[in-house]
Amino acid sequence: MLDDKRRWIVSRTNSEYVEYLSKAVSVSVPFAQILINRGIKSPQALSAFLDPSVSKFSDPFDIKGISAAVERIRLAKSTGELVLIHGDYDADGVSATAIMLEGLRLFGVEARYFIPNRITHGYGFGNAGVDKARSVGAKLIITVDCGITSFDAVSAANALGMDVIITDHHEAVRSESGEPLVPDAAAVVNPKLDSGIREWSCLSGAGVALKIIQALFRNNSEHMHRFFDLAAIGTGADVVPVLDDNRIILKEGLGLIQAGERPGIKAIKESAGIKADFFKASFLPYIVVPRINAAGRIADASDVVELLTTNSYPEAERLAVWLNGLNLKRQEIEQQAYSEALAMLRTMDTGRGALVLASEGWHQGVVGIVASRVQEEFNRPVFVLSIENGLAKGSGRSIPSFDMHSGLFQCRELLKRFGGHKQAAGLALASDDIGRFREKISGIVENALAADDFVPSLNIDAAVKISDMSLALAEEISRLEPFGYGNEAPLLGAKGLNIIQPRIVGKNHLKMYLRQNGTKIDSIGFDLGGALEKIDESSLVDIAFQPTVNDWNGGRFLQLNLKALRKTSL
Repeated sequence: MLDDKRRWIVSRTNSEYVEYLSKAVSVSVPFAQILINRGIKSPQALSAFLDPSVSKFSDPFDIKGISAAVERIRLAKSTGELVLIHGDYDADGVSATAIMLEGLRLFGVEARYFIPNRITHGYGFGNAGVDKARSVGAKLIITVDCGITSFDAVSAANALGMDVIITDHHEAVRSESGEPLVPDAAAVVNPKLDSGIREWSCLSGAGVALKIIQALFRNNSEHMHRFFDLAAIGTGADVVPVLDDNRIILKEGLGLIQAGERPGIKAIKESAGIKADFFKASFLPYIVVPRINAAGRIADASDVVELLTTNSYPEAERLAVWLNGLNLKRQEIEQQAYSEALAMLRTMDTGRGALVLASEGWHQGVVGIVASRVQEEFNRPVFVLSIENGLAKGSGRSIPSFDMHSGLFQCRELLKRFGGHKQAAGLALASDDIGRFREKISGIVENALAADDFVPSLNIDAAVKISDMSLALAEEISRLEPFGYGNEAPLLGAKGLNIIQPRIVGKNHLKMYLRQNGTKIDSIGFDLGGALEKIDESSLVDIAFQPTVNDWNGGRFLQLNLKALRKTSL
């Protein structure tokens, strides 16, 4: 399809400064523009960004609460206490659990774990976790990827003589004056409690768990390095910025994942058909994470921790095949709910605010994915709720310009509970209050946003000419990897191109040559075959693309990977 609904926004910078940086660091002009867009404006900043080595991993003891957490864990070791790790059922939560479990055992602490069931127990650290700790005789509970709002559960644990260490990265409850309110735990480790932006302020739950292990072993890189593959899964799953410590985690973790030394990850790769010696960052959110999440969505995620920590490849293979089957089932359940949500929207007066969709029978495990798909389709904040026995529970997904957590805080009198981030949240409310919630959150969205905020945009790093493209530029861009949220693969734009030999290849891929001022170049647009109905060799088009190196038949040539195209407006 042609991209005629989004605004194409091209980043622009003073051309003289672009030329200066290009010469100062010996890179091409388009690449200099890309660097400036990412805030890399000096040779020193470029060097730091292109070399995300473990030696630059930030000091964990700079994070508030870690010293107290380490002291309490050391006490547990010295007294022989059993520790219960309380995780979460999504990919970030189970990978964080695996890190903490392996790390504590390596440190010499006896540890077990508990993953709540999404349907039976709900989200977060609650009474079920306290009961589990009591039943196994634990004296210390360590939460990972949850707990920052678990006031009642921490109080219940304390009353039973158990200490709690909270490690989390979600938003805390705040007072009317904006001060964070935290449970009365032995230690609370959450980078979001620290003011200002630091190297670790946007860590995933797995990233925070890794920081605990890093602190326990006093920055011993040998012990810490073995956990980077697990931390990379959590980092890739939780859509955190691929900058600073997260960038180091992904780079080091992807290397371990590609090496395939951990049986569980190797088995997931093989069950998904990924070549043993090839792994890209994009495989995490699109291939690995959905399989891991499938267990927590429609089954029980406890066995995923076993998969990630087992030393037995046959056992890992069995569990990976099980996950693959769950993922296929999850896709069927999700598609049914999504189709019903779209049908519901066709009969609703959606107004200009948030979209709030609710139904009995929707599986709680897929409402978050459905919310994401509806948000992408309509570019509105979306809440999708599953109703059962008078209670509506679900997930919300936002657009960049709206802080969903802040919006829910303003609706707190209608909610039984809520939590999450600016762009994603979970919530529960009485089904009788859905109408009032829809009205209030829609009013909040309308008051907070302008009309342009609801128009989707395509952000382009630089406007270029086809003659600027080269293998050297594609290789320059590859130095910015790993890509992800906050460090997306650069998108370039070019205007007024002639089309040569457009055709469909594969299932629905648009293949053609493009020509501009006498320069011709090969291109392919994956899943863009629908555009061929509206263009031909008489058309002039604008394109948004990524220059790539195509290795084929022993040769290497430049190819444009088309991400969007539209007819050139004269």
